[in-house]
Amino acid sequence: MIAFLQGKLAEATPTRVVIDCHGVGYQVFIPVSSYDKLPSVGGDVKLLTYHHVSAQDGTQQLFGFATANEREMFLLLISINGIGPKLGCNILSNASVTSLRNAIASGDTKTLSLLRGIGKKTAERLIVELKDKVGAELPRGPKPSADPKLADAVMALVSLGYKQADAEQAVMAATQKLGAAGSVEELVRASLCNT
Repeated sequence: MIAFLQGKLAEATPTRVVIDCHGVGYQVFIPVSSYDKLPSVGGDVKLLTYHHVSAQDGTQQLFGFATANEREMFLLLISINGIGPKLGCNILSNASVTSLRNAIASGDTKTLSLLRGIGKKTAERLIVELKDKVGAELPRGPKPSADPKLADAVMALVSLGYKQADAEQAVMAATQKLGAAGSVEELVRASLCNT
């Protein structure tokens, strides 16, 4: 599995890039939200990736994301029956991770069904299957994903079985208690003690 690609940006369009990794050009499909975060052609770039192999014909495709939140939402989307990687990437091109989380958490089928490729039944399935896995974005305080240390602490809690939203809330509470000087281990320990 290819977890990320790092190299020079050789080509870029809103839905596809080519990354030169030591003389090998990797074609990567991206959502428009990631395109907005790319450097100019020739610049250094790092994309988190999802390596998809089609079960039908064995073709392989790489999908890339500028942030961990985008890749996480993409993985949640493609876990739903009927949503493949191309549709998942298209959904992220037409809606931000925050708006998707909020629509799913609040059960807003109308907003979800307005997305290209998503009908009412698929929107309802998204809500039923993902409502417990995503939480509405909390407007207050710094986002855990903005700080690598906080993101690592959230990831540690998620790997222990916490839901993403619960992990983020626990880490933010621990951060307020410990302050900015707390290590990842201290944040995780404090989060576990508070829940």
